[in-house]
Amino acid sequence: MNDTFKKGTRESNQLLYSKLGSIYTVDTNLATSIGSINLERPVMLASGILGISLDVFNRLYRSGAGAVVTKSLSTEPWEGYPNPTIFGLGGGGWINAVGLSNPGAANFAKMIEPNKDVPIVVSLVGSVPEDFEQMVKEFENCKVTAYELNLSCPHVAKVGLEVGDDPELVKQIVSSVKNTTNVPVIAKVGLGTTHYLKTVETAIDSGVDAITAINTVRAMAIDVETQRPILSNKFGGLSGTPIKPIALRCVYEISSKFDIPIIGCGGVSTWEDAIEFFLAGASAIQLGSAIGDNWIDVFSQINNGISDYMKKKNFSTIKEMVGLAKKS
Repeated sequence: MNDTFKKGTRESNQLLYSKLGSIYTVDTNLATSIGSINLERPVMLASGILGISLDVFNRLYRSGAGAVVTKSLSTEPWEGYPNPTIFGLGGGGWINAVGLSNPGAANFAKMIEPNKDVPIVVSLVGSVPEDFEQMVKEFENCKVTAYELNLSCPHVAKVGLEVGDDPELVKQIVSSVKNTTNVPVIAKVGLGTTHYLKTVETAIDSGVDAITAINTVRAMAIDVETQRPILSNKFGGLSGTPIKPIALRCVYEISSKFDIPIIGCGGVSTWEDAIEFFLAGASAIQLGSAIGDNWIDVFSQINNGISDYMKKKNFSTIKEMVGLAKKS
């Protein structure tokens, strides 16, 4: 992979990046804003995919990612679940139960402290407000674009969905993080036992700056030969193209009910998917599973597709597309 990356002037809004030796020129303005978060490109890496190395972050950014979201980090290192942890369904669908394996917030902060250029969104997971406060303090000396609070992991007990299903706990966590840092805070919501719109409302009332919707959906697979669940944890999170219609519906509902910046996440693999999320109300999108098929080339492919669409439809900015599907 040729990692050459050049950025044109702000006046020209021109992005140049290379892929396999070929220079891609995108002369449409792909910049977008998620509240106070300003990105040069709207396609982000979702949490849980390649989110553990500053070297990889740099490669992703030079290949067209507008920002990278780290793996979800905990106060202490987590080993995660034993194999098998990932099962491919075919057709762009995956079930995973990795178990939020990560090196811990303090160790990870040391890893990204040298970062100068990459917009990094740090994903955090915990059980109580004190967990999040402690982790945020570990990143005081790091260049961090935002924190994404994982309130929706579907396969780890006592964190994720169990937190998101408790409105009072969501309120305490968001409030504590907002009181601890001036860095923008994003809440990542999913589909648990509590209606996700209640979680969104609580997070907004508590001061969150943006919403990421959605996380993976609780699922499982069974081997008919062994007659046993395939994943070691039995249950996992469904991701990829099968959940896109669900994620799209959630973004549309959130944007219809609340005035809050939204990042669409779930099943994005093409530029058409990205455009659908913009039209539903998202200002940016995250992708993860699509990397399994196209490696990091998917960022440049989607950026180019968005640019071509904008030229065809005479849009000059991403913002002009956001929420258009809601207009009668």
